[in-house]
Amino acid sequence: MFNPSRDQARRFFFDAWQKFRGQQLLSDLEAIALDLMQQHPEYHAIFDNPERHAERDYLPESGETNPFLHLGLHLAIREQVPIDQPRGIAAHYRRLLEKTGSAHDAEHLIMDCLAEMIWQAQRHGTAPDAGIYLECLKKR
Repeated sequence: MFNPSRDQARRFFFDAWQKFRGQQLLSDLEAIALDLMQQHPEYHAIFDNPERHAERDYLPESGETNPFLHLGLHLAIREQVPIDQPRGIAAHYRRLLEKTGSAHDAEHLIMDCLAEMIWQAQRHGTAPDAGIYLECLKKR
């Protein structure tokens, strides 16, 4: 199971961006990450300047979105849907894709539920509960 540290996760995105800029070959996962980064031009300046942003904290109370968390959640969803894990997410994705007409927008709706499940697990000191995730998706 892939469980990177904060620094490793950030380095993954920075490295994928550098490879893209240098026209180097990307791994399959890096190619998915690059696709996501390209869909988020508001983050390009961050990836162009890893020295400035690698250690930066993104605090919700200051209204900032953490680009690494945001893209990491997209990646998680893109890994979950094809294998339908947790069971039922693929059907929710198809329904939300039909509703929004956009894979990116469907992922954003799913992302809110994924983040809620993670937050609940952290808050209660428990393992993530797929039931919370799927229940939230039913309401989308």
